Amino acid sequence: MTSTPVIMLVDDDAAFRHVMAGELRRLHFEVVAVESGEEALRRIGEVAPDVVLLDLQLPGISGLDVLQTLHEQHAAAEVIMLTGHGSIDTAIESIRAGAFDYVVKPCPLDELEVRIQRATERQALGRRARLLERGLTPPDLGGSFVGDSPPFRDLLHLIDRVAPTDSTVLVTGETGSGKEMVAKLVHARSLRRARPFVVVECAALQESLLQSELFGHERGAFTGADRAKPGLFEVAHGGTIFLDEIGEVSQATQVKLLRVLDTSTFRHVGGTAEIRVDVRLLAATNRDLQAMVGQGLFREDLYYRLSTLTIRIPPLRERRGDVELLARHFVTMLNDRFGYRRHIGAAALAVLERHDWPGNVRELQHVIEAAMIVCEDQEIRPEHLPAHLRAPAAAAPAAASARAAPPDGGSLPTLEQMERAHIEAALRATGGHRGRAAAILGISERNLYRRIRDWGLSG
Repeated sequence: MTSTPVIMLVDDDAAFRHVMAGELRRLHFEVVAVESGEEALRRIGEVAPDVVLLDLQLPGISGLDVLQTLHEQHAAAEVIMLTGHGSIDTAIESIRAGAFDYVVKPCPLDELEVRIQRATERQALGRRARLLERGLTPPDLGGSFVGDSPPFRDLLHLIDRVAPTDSTVLVTGETGSGKEMVAKLVHARSLRRARPFVVVECAALQESLLQSELFGHERGAFTGADRAKPGLFEVAHGGTIFLDEIGEVSQATQVKLLRVLDTSTFRHVGGTAEIRVDVRLLAATNRDLQAMVGQGLFREDLYYRLSTLTIRIPPLRERRGDVELLARHFVTMLNDRFGYRRHIGAAALAVLERHDWPGNVRELQHVIEAAMIVCEDQEIRPEHLPAHLRAPAAAAPAAASARAAPPDGGSLPTLEQMERAHIEAALRATGGHRGRAAAILGISERNLYRRIRDWGLSG
């Protein structure tokens, strides 16, 4: 349900003011009528109108002066000037000064209604644009970035050193370690913090769709392109674009990304015009890009451009001292979300601290969430945790077996066996919840469903 637009009518002619206010109310507008510019400026904050109908010729402070003051005060209202036949040149001057439009008195009501509707539509578009920009601009998430171990403090120190620069940054780390959060923190502590932060999930999009999302397309560029569409590089202009899982993009897309990095220009898919943008690029991957370069899977020149600055996020097993802090943080966060008053007991903490956390912080968060839900009283105890955490020796991850295998590789599991074991561990950790398991594993639910089906797993 949309709210009724509020109109402030500013005119010193009492008869005109009375009649016009009545007609506008009949058209279902909410109207506040005032007789002077001084009164309008005094009440603008209290009334917060959507549209101001402002007479150009006012006693005392003029309509143009009122318009100028409203702009200096950053008033959100759109201003439509009311003018006589002899003042049209001045009305046009008011448009240059920022008025939305003008209407010549006596005002035809249907014409005035159309102008008001257009003004309220433009104001609604402006509000949506501001909301979008705020949504694309994450706050400083330092308070949610929890840890106090030496590796974690080193990570924070590096972020603070890197953030104020405008250099490209490559964030590396295992699945679930918090690469997107690091990228958001870099943006929030940069000089671009008030501008958009745009996230692109490279692994989730097929190549042609990814190129269309990144670079936009012209109408008719491909089947279904019934209108032109700006790319995410344009949306991020002035801010930061974050390419998550950059190691998954094709060679063709790598070439286009390299061109943007080198020249700050690109073309829409199907277009010929050069588009210039001012964007800082952050990228993340859980793959070894340097090894991919050696295998011919990733362009060497793009790798060196992306890795101007590299931030490696240590896996949770390398900062076990942060497990307790993170667990307590997630308990507090989930208490607020669910209205609980749970706390985690010492015995449960001991179980968490000896686990290897192959899914890193994301896995820990989902384990805590599951424990909070199954716990029937106030204390989370070991029995509320997944079975494979309570008996790690009986369900050790395949990755641990691989690390302990003899160097000749004779008893190494196959890659498929390791993947299957890791997926089974994630399903156990989440009580069979496929959505949470997919989040822990860093893959789409569709990919997880396909593996479950192919291998006949339960979950």
